[in-house]
Amino acid sequence: MSEPTPEQEDERPTALGIYDKPATPSVTEIEVVAIALSVIWLIVSVVFLVLPGKVEGGSFVVTLLAVFMPVAMIWVAATSMRASRVMREESARLQTAIDAIRQAYVMQQQRAASGYEPAVTKKLDEIAQTAKKTESALATFSTQRTEPARSTINSGTGDQTSLELGTQADEIAPRLSTDVFIRALNFPETQEDTEGFDALRLALKDRKTAQLVQASQDVLTLLSQEGIYMDDLRPDMARPEVWRQFAQGARGRAVAALGGIRDRSSLALTAARMKQDPIFRDAAHHFLRRFDHMIVEFEPDASDADLTALGDTRTARAFMLLGRVAGTFD
Repeated sequence: MSEPTPEQEDERPTALGIYDKPATPSVTEIEVVAIALSVIWLIVSVVFLVLPGKVEGGSFVVTLLAVFMPVAMIWVAATSMRASRVMREESARLQTAIDAIRQAYVMQQQRAASGYEPAVTKKLDEIAQTAKKTESALATFSTQRTEPARSTINSGTGDQTSLELGTQADEIAPRLSTDVFIRALNFPETQEDTEGFDALRLALKDRKTAQLVQASQDVLTLLSQEGIYMDDLRPDMARPEVWRQFAQGARGRAVAALGGIRDRSSLALTAARMKQDPIFRDAAHHFLRRFDHMIVEFEPDASDADLTALGDTRTARAFMLLGRVAGTFD
């Protein structure tokens, strides 16, 4: 570590001076004036009151009071003036220190904000790369599964049923079970949650479910940047019939029970982010639309237990939070 230069040593007291108590001289002009007035008054008193022949019938106590009382009053006034001056200087010093602290805090927040954006961008890039790898792996898996079927169809045997041209892969894929679908919307609990990862992989093979999962993952990532995590929220659970009313098109106070998030700090942070960040606002509205489409298709075949389990997933909690902020339940 290099030694400080003389110029740095000269600047250091200046930078820290606002936090140090300034040196107050022991004798100021106030004391000088008080001493001068005291001396003048003592001389006048001695000349006119104390010298022999000048005291005419006055008692000794009265003479002392006449001599020293004005001196005492002079020093009381001098002490008061000095205290008042010290208080003004102290107030000015504290104001300067407060301004410096406020400026340092603002600079710190600006530096933190400037360093925050690259970190967020890096995290989003990592998420995008992970999603791309997952899609590539699923595409490879799907190709390996469909190759035998393609060779059988091309063999021309009469026992096999050929597919019509233009048939999409998601049209012939088996439908997700309700348990797997709900498990995927809750996302894996931990890195060792193999059941959660298996459900998520199966959900990503379904095009509509994959779109909802991706939209949910986006908003959960953005909410985590504000320190909002779905596991920390404890919403008031809505009854299954309320979910059915929402799926059938009811809005406003009829389905207000779905907005069961009561955490004021999470609501305030989400509302502020919704107003200030257009990217977050677009992601939130996109997620709400995907959830609306999902619940419309999910509700007819779902039991009350399925709707209750759906409402307890992380995706549903994000819907409750964002829906209440967006005014869906007003």
